Amino acid sequence: MRKIITCLVLLLAAFNASAADKPNILFIFADDWGWGDLSCHGHPYVKTPNIDRLAEQGTDFHRFTVASGVCSPSRTAVMTGHFPARYSINGHFAWVPSNAKRGMPDWLDTEAPLLPHMLRKAGYRTAHYGKWHLANDMIPDSPTPAAYGFDDYGAFNCSGEQMPWHEDAQRASAFIAESVKQDKPFFINVWMHEPHTPFHTVPKYEWRFRHLDREDQIYASVLSHADDRVGDLLDTLDRLKIADNTLVIFSSDNGPARNAGGRELDLVYDTATGAGWGIAGAKGITGGRKGYKGHLHEGGIGVPFIARWPGKIAAGKVDDASLISAVDLLPTFCEISGASFPDGYVPDGVSAIDVFKGKPMKTRDRPLFWKRSGSPSLAVVHDQWKLLADKNLANTELYKITEDVAEANNLAADKPEVVQAMLAKLKAWQATLPVKPTGNVFSELRKETGEKSRERDR
Repeated sequence: MRKIITCLVLLLAAFNASAADKPNILFIFADDWGWGDLSCHGHPYVKTPNIDRLAEQGTDFHRFTVASGVCSPSRTAVMTGHFPARYSINGHFAWVPSNAKRGMPDWLDTEAPLLPHMLRKAGYRTAHYGKWHLANDMIPDSPTPAAYGFDDYGAFNCSGEQMPWHEDAQRASAFIAESVKQDKPFFINVWMHEPHTPFHTVPKYEWRFRHLDREDQIYASVLSHADDRVGDLLDTLDRLKIADNTLVIFSSDNGPARNAGGRELDLVYDTATGAGWGIAGAKGITGGRKGYKGHLHEGGIGVPFIARWPGKIAAGKVDDASLISAVDLLPTFCEISGASFPDGYVPDGVSAIDVFKGKPMKTRDRPLFWKRSGSPSLAVVHDQWKLLADKNLANTELYKITEDVAEANNLAADKPEVVQAMLAKLKAWQATLPVKPTGNVFSELRKETGEKSRERDR
C-alpha cells in the first residue's frame, strides 16, 4: 500500500510540474491602433516606451494581418481560428435590427470551437479583461464572456455590468498573481479600448503632450495611457518572476479610424464606456499602408504584432517577411500549451511557432480570405499574391504582396492568369460559407423588431 501511495504522489508531482512548466500566454489586443502608431515604428510624436520594450526584448513582425478591417469579425478569428465569414460575421455587432439587416447573428455562437475551452482542458486558468464586442451591450440577453470558457472576466461591449475601460491591467495583474499562487499556467486576453472612440483622456496624459495641437494631444494621450498599462502588466510579470515563462503579444484588431467626414472636435457618448472625444481626434497612421479601418487594404488589416518569449523568440529582431495572420494564433497557442483540438476541428490558420522561433514564412501555402460589406468586398492572399475584388468579382486589384506592402502597383492588367487563379480560390471558398447564420445566436429582441416591422407593412 505504501508503494502505491508513493507512486501516486510521484505521479501527481510529475503532473503538477508539467502544468507549472507550461508557458503562460498574455494576449494584448488594442482597438484601432495603426501600424505606425508606435514610437518604435517611427511615429513623429506618440511615445510608447513600454511597447517599445517588448520590441527590444522580442520580435517585431511587420507583415502580420488580422482577419477583418473591423472589430467583431477580427476578434472572432482569434477566438475560433476560423475566418469570421464561417459564422456570418462580416461586420461589427450592433443593435439587433442592424444585425438582422446585414444578415448577421447577434453574437458569436457559444458552441463554436473556442480557444479558451481548449486551453482550459490543457490545465490553463483563463480570463478576459477589456472590450468584448462578440455581442453588444445593447443586447441584454446575449451570453457573457463566461459562456465562452473564461474563468474570470471584466468586460465592456457585452451584456451585463460594464467594466470601466481603464481597469484592464489592474484586473489582469490580480489574475496573474492568483494563478502564480495556485501554481497554474494562465491565458489572458487584455483587449484594450484605446484608441477607439470615444477618446477618454486623463489630465496626466494630456499634460505629457501639452505642446501638440488639441486633436493630436488627445490621440497621443490615450495611446500613452494604454502604453503605461502595458508597462504595468510587464512589471507584474517581472515582480512575480514569471516573465521568462510567459509569451506576451501586443497587437490590434484592425487599422486606425479616420475623420473621413471632416467633423469638428466634439464630445460623444458610448453606452459601454461613457463620454469622450469624438472622431475628430482620430489621428492614427498606417506606416505608408493603403487604407484605414474597415478596408481590406493593408492599412485596414496590417497591424502591429510584437511577440516576446525569452529564450524562445529572438530579442531585438524585426521580421519583415512572414505573412502570419490572426487565424494562426489559435493553432499556435494550442501547440505551445499542449492543448488538443476538438474532434473534427480544422483551423483555417497554421501554427506560427516556427516563425516565432526565427524561421520566416515568406509565402502562404494555405490561403487567407476576407469578406466584408463595402468595396472591395473580398480578398485572398496565397503564395506571393493578394487579390481584392468587389462582391460580383468583376473589379479586381492584384498585388505582389511579398514585395509591395504599400499596394502601390496594381498588377491585375499585367497578370490576368494570376487574377483568374486567385478568383477561382475565392469562388471555391465562397461555396463553403453559410447562406445565413444558424444556431442559438439570435436575441429575443428579433421577435419584437420583426413584429414592429410587420405592423408597419400592414
